[in-house]
Amino acid sequence: MTTGIIKINPDNFKGEELEEACHILKDGGLVAFPTETVYGLGGDALNPLAASKIYSAKGRPSDNPLIVHIACIESLYDIAEVTEDGLKLAKAFWPGPLTLVFKKKETVPPQTTGGLDTVAVRMPCHAVARELIKRSGVYIAAPSANLSGRPSPTQAKHVIEDLDGRIDIIIDGGSPDIGIESTIVDVSGSKAVILRPGYITKDMLKDVLCDVSTDPAIEGILPQKDIVAKAPGMKYRHYAPKGQLLIVEGSPDRVARKINSLVSEKDTEGYKTAVIATDETKDKYKCNIIKSIGTRKGENSIAASLYNILREMDYMEVQYIYSESFGAGILGGAVMNRMLKAAAGHIIQV
Repeated sequence: MTTGIIKINPDNFKGEELEEACHILKDGGLVAFPTETVYGLGGDALNPLAASKIYSAKGRPSDNPLIVHIACIESLYDIAEVTEDGLKLAKAFWPGPLTLVFKKKETVPPQTTGGLDTVAVRMPCHAVARELIKRSGVYIAAPSANLSGRPSPTQAKHVIEDLDGRIDIIIDGGSPDIGIESTIVDVSGSKAVILRPGYITKDMLKDVLCDVSTDPAIEGILPQKDIVAKAPGMKYRHYAPKGQLLIVEGSPDRVARKINSLVSEKDTEGYKTAVIATDETKDKYKCNIIKSIGTRKGENSIAASLYNILREMDYMEVQYIYSESFGAGILGGAVMNRMLKAAAGHIIQV
């Protein structure tokens, strides 16, 4: 298969530029497209064969559910048993980086939901994504457009690296504004439960619903193969670079001393090492490769840079990656959720 590429300016484009991609979706093919979070790998959510193609292209376990992307709230009623809490959250945060899990309707095939009786739904706010859904006339099932387990794609080149020759077309719409996946909230029961942290925080959700809890599985560091994954990212290792990532957490000076010691040890053994720091701390380290993920004064920059930094480590063939912890701030929980999964739980407290 030859993968085509369409380059689009998301701030200034015509719907006609998406016609080829729309035809591919209608015919059961796969299209990678930009969203405000990360690039998605899309197929017709109501077409079982298209959903199966997504799993095959990514090498994704078939029990890991997909997120269905819609363009208007009214579409929700076609695919989900809408709850009062779910509708309140949808009206508050859609279009935007929030995925809601409802009981599914029979129109949604089990291939899309990972065999579950629930369906995850999101309305993206990215102009290209919404126009693609509207113009194609299909609801688009779309996980991140990467090989399963790899860092999520925040640039079209990341999609090309992982999926060239595996999918029909890639829409290159530049880099997303947010850079980490959506918050996922289960609203299928009597109480709203956060299944994956993201840009929409628990405090923001509680401004709409008084009673919001967090699934205990989020606190788990290692993949949990014995759980039923009601949402993407709960069961399997995700976001991982090829090298070994280790997170060091503590006061800035202690973290720097520990990381410098670990770097020296591995350098002596002949391994290629790198450090992930911030603008404020990068000068504390002694390593040939030091990458700043952004500034702690603007945590959005850390979230937006995370996956790009992890992929840069692969380009440089780094074998051991030592990173500061980024758990503070409004987005800290979401960033560390991804970091811990990428590190397979390897964290040192100093």
